[in-house]
Amino acid sequence: MEELRQACLQALALIGRLDSQLFEIVVLSLQVSLTAVTVAAVIGLPIGAALAVECFRGRQAVIVLFNALMGLPPVVVGLLVYLLLSRAGPLGPLGILFTPTAMIIAQAILIIPIIGALSRQTMEDAWREYEEQLRSLGAKRLTAASTLLWDTRFSLVTVVLAGFGRAVAEVGAVIIVGGNIDGVTRVMTTAIALETSKGDLPLALGLGIILVSLVIALNAAASLIREAALRRYG
Repeated sequence: MEELRQACLQALALIGRLDSQLFEIVVLSLQVSLTAVTVAAVIGLPIGAALAVECFRGRQAVIVLFNALMGLPPVVVGLLVYLLLSRAGPLGPLGILFTPTAMIIAQAILIIPIIGALSRQTMEDAWREYEEQLRSLGAKRLTAASTLLWDTRFSLVTVVLAGFGRAVAEVGAVIIVGGNIDGVTRVMTTAIALETSKGDLPLALGLGIILVSLVIALNAAASLIREAALRRYG
């Protein structure tokens, strides 16, 4: 018990003095995950909007596929990206395996289905409410999808943050394609796993505290944004 207490105190001390190793890992984690969620949002939100308003053969199958891919095992994604980026793979000449770019690709693949599926559900609910009105105004499908994206923007913030939460907490895929190289591809989750196995609990706890605090703060901000939007727009 005393050992755990000392580890916690040392972890807080690392955070308090902005330890350079800890700070470097946190910054890289944020850079990778924020880039990945941006890429995923650019791809996933339009897909969600299209699935919400379009009627085409096979639409239900696509929806089922996206819902299923929300639970895609991260290690499988990591393996597939590794095979694509390895020297023997089709994208091997790019030389981006074991770099932050490879980690961004893996995280983006993981969270595109999450953002696509959740945004589709959000905008489909809005489409049921506004479909008749939009049709009476002569809105085309593209216009309707754009309108839904704007009208549900505050709810979509929560969707994007759900994707970010999945990305920043990911360890299986990023450790495969990133290699957990110190100073190059070591992010919070992989560092926590490594430092725990080495017995360096202060650094692992410090990173864990920051990771949990970050996720809580972002979700609290999302809730405040939604509440403010509801008060303003009803």
